[in-house]
Amino acid sequence: MTPFDINGMEDHSHLVVRLPPVIALAEAVKVIKSNSSRWMGEHGRQFGWQGGYGAFSVSASNLAAVRKYVREQKIHHRKMTFEQEFRELLRRHGDDPDFVPPRKRGSGDS
Repeated sequence: MTPFDINGMEDHSHLVVRLPPVIALAEAVKVIKSNSSRWMGEHGRQFGWQGGYGAFSVSASNLAAVRKYVREQKIHHRKMTFEQEFRELLRRHGDDPDFVPPRKRGSGDS
């Protein structure tokens, strides 16, 4: 994976990464969640991922705008909550905007 930008808020994170064609999205998410959880634990921080995730592809022509969006999360979230943001992303990508993302953290989440 090649990371371009990573940023987030207290209740969610955004990562802009390039996946090589030999890595499935679900495997990439598993690696990111497990390695970051381990790192946080090794540095004495309590941390847990929510059970689900959202993933959206980005065209090369929109990459700069998406990277800026990710870097400016604090500014963006003065106007829009996580739920509003997720529904808007779903709508923009032609998915059901009424889908409610899983938010509960379970003991088995990594």
